[in-house]
Amino acid sequence: MIAKAKTFLDDVRAELHRVTWPARKETISTTWVVVFIIIVIAFYLFSCDLVINKILKAFLR
Repeated sequence: MIAKAKTFLDDVRAELHRVTWPARKETISTTWVVVFIIIVIAFYLFSCDLVINKILKAFLR
């Protein structure tokens, strides 16, 4: 069991050395894109929630 775990971890380490990691600038720029998209989606969902809330309140009165 321990030998299999060691082999697995050695294989993981070998694969990580083959990975092409993005540059710092690319990582930062894609992070900002993700943050912007999350804010847009949050605003959209908030707006939908407000509209549905007003419709339900008007319907239930």
